[in-house]
Amino acid sequence: MPYATQRVMHDADSHLMETPDWISSYADPDIRDRLKPLNLAKAGSSTYEHIQRQVERVKDAEKTAAISSNVVAGPKGWAALGAIAAAERPQALDDLGFASQLVFSTFAGGQYLSHEEVEVRYGGARAHNRGITEFCKVDKRLIAVGQVSLSEPELALREIREGIRMGCGAFWIPSQPAGERAPGHPDLDPIWRELSESRIPFMLHVGAGASIQPKGYDQTGRPRPPDVHGGGENLRFRDLVALPMAPQLFISSMVSDGVFERFPTLRGGVIELGAGWVPQFLRSLDIAHGIFAKSDPMLASFKLKPSEQIRRALKFTPFPSEDVGRMIADAGPELFLFSSDYPHPEGTNDPIGRFERSMGALSDEARTQFYSKNFEDMMQAA
Repeated sequence: MPYATQRVMHDADSHLMETPDWISSYADPDIRDRLKPLNLAKAGSSTYEHIQRQVERVKDAEKTAAISSNVVAGPKGWAALGAIAAAERPQALDDLGFASQLVFSTFAGGQYLSHEEVEVRYGGARAHNRGITEFCKVDKRLIAVGQVSLSEPELALREIREGIRMGCGAFWIPSQPAGERAPGHPDLDPIWRELSESRIPFMLHVGAGASIQPKGYDQTGRPRPPDVHGGGENLRFRDLVALPMAPQLFISSMVSDGVFERFPTLRGGVIELGAGWVPQFLRSLDIAHGIFAKSDPMLASFKLKPSEQIRRALKFTPFPSEDVGRMIADAGPELFLFSSDYPHPEGTNDPIGRFERSMGALSDEARTQFYSKNFEDMMQAA
């Protein structure tokens, strides 16, 4: 019996796990040797050997059969069913029972997104988008999340259009300034217009080269502590606490520069960055608007309050450890999305159970919004 049987559920966060040659295998020959190697140092020194064992496991039908039931509670990371082999992913999704899944990469962005050579930065993104769309073509339930840097607006627009042609259903954008520009700079309007008119959402997600906190905070004078899981994003205490800062700055910039006012059909998701911070963030945006609209013509021109713009445009995925019932009671049911983070260990072996335990007496309608309707709104499903 599938894991998700209670109702229709869409998974707003899942991943593939790259092998060391994944990006280079999709890259054009002229940039292949200039890509940075896949950096798995955070995952441990034995990771490369572990990946090779999983590549061999894919070829062994008996070993694969042993992990093909109760997938949510099974192996995680590269060892999970459908983590590295596209052909296995439909079987994994059958067992999970989700109606659809957004599929993100995991580590690949570090090979090109901040590369000093612009040609490699955008050639790497194109290679990524080729790979992620090929992975997702095996099943219509899989939605490929492309990736692009906004640092060079004209090149970013080119790759977004090419990614849409390939089959990307969303685009992961680093939660940081677009090179020397704010994300609400007019030079980026063609990008937001393209996404808006194409009904393709943008995604902010942990990783993708965005700095979680300024350098220096990791110099503690003592050995770096181990992470909790040995996989996934490999966050530590300070990283987790600081996660909301980058998306708050990015979203605040988009709001203050009127992006959501100029493009009312633009949609986006804030994925695997927590959501407990969202209710107070909305209040802070409205407070700031009330103060500074008196002197800022852009803010004064708004037809909607910042919180109303966010409610229309964005959705957020809570962590399984967060109190979803409390945040829905505080901010409303239209903002939050279910996600499994499969096959990352951070998603736990029972994400539905974790979320349900915090939902208490929430109405069936609120649950439907969390598990399916908000996702469909974000994806602008027909």
